[in-house]
Formats: sequence, structure tokens, C-alpha cells
Amino acid sequence: MQVVIVESPAKAKTINKYLGPGYEVIASYGHIRDLPSKDGSVDPEADFRMLWEVDPKAQKRLNDIAKAVKAADGLILATDPDREGEAISWHVLEVLREKKALKGQKVERVVFNAITKQAVLEAMKAPRAVDVALVDAYLARRALDYLVGFTLSPVLWRKLPGARSAGRVQSVALRLVCDREREIELFVAKEYWSIAATLATPRGDTFEARLSGADGKKITRLSVGTAEEAAAFRAALDTAAFSVRNVEAKPVRRHPQPPFTTSTLQQEASRKLGLAPARTMQIAQRLYEGVDIGGETAGLITYMRTDGVDMAPEAVTATRNAISAQYGARYLPGTPRKYTTKAKNAQEAHEAIRPTDPSRHPREMARHLDAEQARLYELIWTRTIASQMESAELERTTADIIAKAAGRELELTATGTVVKFDGFLTLYREGKDDEDDDEESRRLPAMSAGEALDKREIKTDQHFTEPPPRYSEASLVKRMEELGIGRPSTYAAVLAVLRDREYVKLEKKRLVPEDKGRLVTAFLQSFFKKYVEYDFTADLEEKLDEISAAEIDWKQVLRDFWNDFSLAVDATKELRVSQVIDALDEILTAHLFPAKEDGSDPRLCPTCGSGRLSLKMGKFGAFIGCSNYPECRYTRPLSGGEGEAGGDGVRKLGTDPETGLEVTLRDGRFGAYLQLGEAVDGEKPKRSSLPKGLAPADVDLETALALLALPRRVGTHPEDGEPILAGIGRFGPYIQHGKVYANLEAADDVLTVGLNRAVVLLAEKQSRGRGGRGTAPAGRTLGDHPTEGGAITVRAGRFGPYVNHGKINATLPKSQDPDSLTLEQALALIEAKAAASPSARKPARKSASADGAAKKAPAKKTGTKTAAKKTTTKAAGTKKTAKAKADAAAEE
Repeated sequence: MQVVIVESPAKAKTINKYLGPGYEVIASYGHIRDLPSKDGSVDPEADFRMLWEVDPKAQKRLNDIAKAVKAADGLILATDPDREGEAISWHVLEVLREKKALKGQKVERVVFNAITKQAVLEAMKAPRAVDVALVDAYLARRALDYLVGFTLSPVLWRKLPGARSAGRVQSVALRLVCDREREIELFVAKEYWSIAATLATPRGDTFEARLSGADGKKITRLSVGTAEEAAAFRAALDTAAFSVRNVEAKPVRRHPQPPFTTSTLQQEASRKLGLAPARTMQIAQRLYEGVDIGGETAGLITYMRTDGVDMAPEAVTATRNAISAQYGARYLPGTPRKYTTKAKNAQEAHEAIRPTDPSRHPREMARHLDAEQARLYELIWTRTIASQMESAELERTTADIIAKAAGRELELTATGTVVKFDGFLTLYREGKDDEDDDEESRRLPAMSAGEALDKREIKTDQHFTEPPPRYSEASLVKRMEELGIGRPSTYAAVLAVLRDREYVKLEKKRLVPEDKGRLVTAFLQSFFKKYVEYDFTADLEEKLDEISAAEIDWKQVLRDFWNDFSLAVDATKELRVSQVIDALDEILTAHLFPAKEDGSDPRLCPTCGSGRLSLKMGKFGAFIGCSNYPECRYTRPLSGGEGEAGGDGVRKLGTDPETGLEVTLRDGRFGAYLQLGEAVDGEKPKRSSLPKGLAPADVDLETALALLALPRRVGTHPEDGEPILAGIGRFGPYIQHGKVYANLEAADDVLTVGLNRAVVLLAEKQSRGRGGRGTAPAGRTLGDHPTEGGAITVRAGRFGPYVNHGKINATLPKSQDPDSLTLEQALALIEAKAAASPSARKPARKSASADGAAKKAPAKKTGTKTAAKKTTTKAAGTKKTAKAKADAAAEE
């Protein structure tokens, strides 16, 4: 018997069918151990010794693996074919050695780029050893990320209150977003005018030509800068005689793009399908691991973490056969197309992302997939097929027009493109981040040199130059790849971290830096400039590639990095907070104090009229304050606005006209909240939290008064005439009718939700069961447990969404969308819950409390209640530090 180790249970189940009874395929559920979130996990003083800790969730699985290996003839490590996959195999092997589970059994490593029977069986015929160079590259990357996170983040916490943490790649990605925002803030719009003439040929065909020259001088896009200049040109053209000087038609061939890499897949899925990079990778993972097709599970695409653009010869042949069969010989080039990547050491020469079988048409696969999977599979399939199709043949025509008027000679130019043969364009066109005026959509009529043209209309339009656009997730991924920052396979995680830490937000599909992110970037640029430079980060990535190619020693890379980095950190220890504030105030001037339309000093205090506004630091973070403090107490948040927001986290919104009490917006332990007045004789003032999605900066007095007046009466229920109320409770906005409570959905506004919508929500709640202390609603069934049987469902609980299997309930992480949860992810959560709480297998006395139980990690057993109490007391003193360090550990 051979034991085969893969990452996921879905892969294990599929591959077990392929290999047959002589093999036992076991899932590791991804990484089994990591560096502990505490100081000393990487020790530079001990030549970068790394201390690993087995994930408690993986302990039971490792025991099962060790037990199986002890009774096996051999061990086959079949994890993913990249650095992370190599690292998982290495970790499993190291733990098995520590457990003394290996007693001379043969250990082999196999890799396959697709989960198909042919690919798996062929891989089994070509085993190798674990690639030490790839493992070294993983170790170097993990150590670098740890050293940056655990060394730099404490500096941030001490010198920049409110900052969470900094990471090696994430900080550079954040700088890109912030630098673009700074460009936008410093941008000064410039006026320019476009001048175009609508002309007609002798045959009556019309077209548009733009002014391109005058009196022997070239006219560019910004040459005409005033209305007077435009009017002068218009007057000349109104009286001019037009004729064709020259017509030039050039044949142009447009070639298809190569098949997808990780980066280009994320970009196109964002543009065309509106999918975030993280979501794209989740769906691609499912397509890679396989779906049931005619009773057999098969992977539909090849491995989706790759920088390679080449395809296996047999895949190219199958693709060309599909083109010939579906589009005909005219669309098939004489020889196969060969693509090469520009990236150095591109993901260890993996194939591009392609269908495992091009004959599986998207139309046929759609019935086996959900909507998002079908759309992504179609995108991958069309891109792959198009990559081997014939080039498109176009004809680009340029007509030079002469306009003579009163001794002046003006030049106009008209351009257009005609598609003579569509080639690959019949199937696929690559999307754009910022659509421009595409001349392919314009076609010029037939004309010849010397022909006279009739004037139909002269147009002059005023324009203003626009700042560069903010990055979309797709364009940021593209820019990071161009600069060589990070690995494309980590981009989705980097973007997710930036959003989770509230360093950036997504508005209208564009990334906007939050004030917190601006401050962190400004701090790093001021005091750690080298380590957020694009070239430095890209150079470090090249060194990691050289390590994976066994060209340089990984520990020498760490030594070179640490020598300079530790000195830079030491240099900041003597920094005073005032020095930090002054540096940030200067670098963020355009953001904090934008120029006013009336030309007045943006730093002049609006309250006292003499003080200067500048950046200040308070208990709850940064704010803008007056230099005349304490005589003048004017304050405001960083993002502007005339309301006051003090360093103590209090912003005055105005006065309640009914009570005369002051309405304030405050920062609390659990987020921003509103308060009416102050405490009197120990009686707490009225307060209201903000509904999810309402930013503190968007709260005005009217909105605050409406929220403080909650709960409000929505109307009376049509069945019994009892009132229906809307309010905000401990678990968010809700609707109440008697003893029935229904949570409002994201699209509902607690201040405006109407009676009809409220009745619908209440009816839906009652149809699902009472929830809360009663029976939880059945929820969405993900599938059956592969080994124990029984349905696994995702449900909405009192403390948030959770997954259920029998008596086990496991709370979903905050970052996990319950609607996109897969069976594999649910299995991992169930397994982790069972491992952490063995008693969960026993009948629970209160099932309703289980969905909240996972929110508290089990206390470490000490043997006595007294010892447990002491441990808890000690932990309380370090809780904040431990949490902060754990936050810093998450780099990519």
C-alpha cells in the first residue's frame, strides 16, 4: 500500500479513484504548520533558525497520516506543483520524521499540472525527490515576511498610534495606491479645445477629420488652449475650401494574446466578469480540483498559480483540432503558436492556465457548473482557443485633408480601421482597464487624392485634462507584475489584506486609500524609504527566484537584508513622536490641506482666525488641530469636513433642536457611535451605533438625529395590526414584530425600509424557523461528509454564519463569504472544530450556542482550576500585544 498526500479532500477523493486499491490518498488540508506569532520564531542571531509550530487544527490529520504511513510500503507527496506545494510536502515530511513514522519507506515527490486521470498516472511514472531549492526559496520568503512584519510593525505601533501593521509586499502595494492618490491631488487641470470638421465626399459619404496642423506647424491635443484660439480656427475653417491631399492604407496584422497566467486571469476576470482577484482564485481552484461530469470527477483547468504562457504539445494539438472543427481551416495558422514569458524563472516553467480538454465546450460544461464557475471556465476556454487562432487582418487608413482659407493652409487628419479578416477576434477581444476611443469602430469612406470635399459642420469642444485614474484591482495587479513586485499567485491575498486592515477601500471598482493607509505609507516613505522602493522589492523577488534555481544561498540573502534592515529599525528608536508628526504633516500636505477655491490659506484655523492647522496625534489616532490649543479647541478629521473631531475621538455634529443637547460622533472599542448629550447623575446618555456601510465621515446632524431616534415605527402588520419597528441592536439593523426579529439585509436601510419590505423579511424569517434560541434555519446544503456521511450546511446563527455537521458547529471567519463557501472549506472548518473540541462529537445540550462557541479559543489545560485562572490572568496582560503580533504576521 502506498500513501499519497495531497492538499484538499476533493483532490484526495478524485485521485483515489484514478489510482485504485493499491493507494490510500489523504488530504493535509493545506499547510500543517507555520511560524508561531511571537518573537523569536526566526532568530537572526542563530543564523536565522526557524521554529515551526503545528497548527492545532492539523494535529489530528497528522496523526492519521502518521498512522497510515507506518503501515505503508511507501510515501508519495503529491501536493501542488509550485513553491507552496513543495513547502507543504517538506513540512509533512519533516513532521513525519519527528513522529518517527518513517521506518525505511521510500519517499517520492510527484507533480501534475492537471487533475485528470492521464496527468496523474503519468506523474506517478516520473517521481523525484523534494526540490531543496524550491523549499529554500519558500523558507527565505517566509523568513523575510516574518522579519519585516515582526520588526517593523512594533515601530509603527509606538510611533504611529492607530496603525495596525506593515508587510514586505503589502506596504509596496499600498504605496502604489497612495502615490496614485497623491498624483491626483497634485494634478492641475489644463484647458484645451478640440476642433473637428464633418466633411462629405463627392458621393455624399460623410466622415470626421480633426485639425492637425496650421501654417506649417503641427497641432497636438493640447495645442489649442483657449476659447479665443478655437474661435479663430473655427472662423477660418468656416470659409475654407477642403480637398484630399493624400490617402494611405496600411495592412495591419493583430496577433492573439497568450493563454492566461495567474495575473492576466485575475485582470480579465475583473474587467469582464467583475470578479475580485480573491474570488477569481477561489473559483479557479474549484475548476482545477474538478467537478462531477457523467459520474466521474475531472479537473476542467490546469493549475491556476503560474507565470508560464506555454502549453504542452498535446494541449496545443487538441486546441488546434478544436479550432479546425468549430471554425474551419481559414482560422487555423499553418504552424502552432509558441509563446514565451518575459518573467525570469516564471513559476518554475509551469504551463499556462488552460482547459484540460479543449473539446469540453463551455456550453456543454455549463450544466455541470454554477453560474460563476461557468463564466470563468468560458473565459479561460475562449482565451486558450483564441491563442492558437489565426491573426486578424486589418487595414488602417489615414486621410490627410487640406483646408485653404484667406491665404492660410490648415491641415486635418481622418483615421479609420477596417477589419478585412477577423481571425481570433471572432472569438475573443482582450478587455481594457480604461477604454479609449477605439479607431476600429470608425471606417472611412472611399476617397482619392485631389478630390474636393464639402463642409457639413465645424465643431469646437472644450476639454480639461484629467488626472490619472485610480487603480482598479485589475490595473493594480498589472502594475505590480510590471514592476516585479511580489508573486502573481499572492496578489489576491495582498489586496485582501489591504482591505481587511482598512488601509484601502473599494469605491466604484476603484481602490481609494484610507487615511490610515496614507499615514502608514507616509511613515514608511519618511523613515524606511528603501524598503518601500519598487526597485528594491523587485530586486528581492529576483533573488528569491535565484534561490529557487539553486543559484545563490538563501541564508546569505537573509543576512544581506537583515544587516541593513536592523540598522534602519534601530535608527528610529530615538525618534520622537513630534518628529514623526512633522514628517507626515509635510508629506501629506496636499491631502490634509487641499487648496481652497477662493485662494485663502487652507491651514488657517476657521475658529480663531490666527492659529495654524497641522497634523496631531490623539488616543484614537490622527486628527487635524489648531496651534492655539488649548485656547482654541478646533479639530477635524483628516479627510476634511467642517465638523469637529477631537484627538479624544469626539466630533461635534450639532445640537438636537428638541432637547438642546449636543450630538457627537465618537470612537469606541467596537467602532464609531453617536451620543446625545453627556452622562447626568450616573445615567448613561442615549447612544446609537452606525449601521454597517455608513462611514463616520458621511454622518451629518440629520442622519445622527434619525439614528438616535431609533427604534422607529415602520407601520402596522396587515394581519394583526400590531406595530412593526425598525432599529439597530447588538447584531446590527433589524425589524421587529412582537417577539419575531428579522435582520435587515445589506441593501436595506434601517432609516427608510418600508412596510412591504418589512412584512416580507418577517415572513421569510418565520418560514425558516425562529432561529436564535430555537432551531437554526436549515440554510444551504453544501454536500455530504466524504467519510462520515450526513449533510454539511451553512447557516445563519445568532453570532454570525456557521457550518454544521451533526452536532458540530464551526463559525465562519469574518473574511469568508457564506454564499461562496465550498464543501472543502467547510470540511476544513468542521475538522478544525472537532480537533479543538473533541467533546463536540458528543450530543450538545444547546445547539443554538454552538455557532458562537468558536469565537473563543479553548483555554490551555493546566490540570486545575486555579492554574487555569492564573493562566487567564497572565494572558490578559499580554492579550493586546499577542493580538497585534498575530496581526503583523499575516503578510501576503
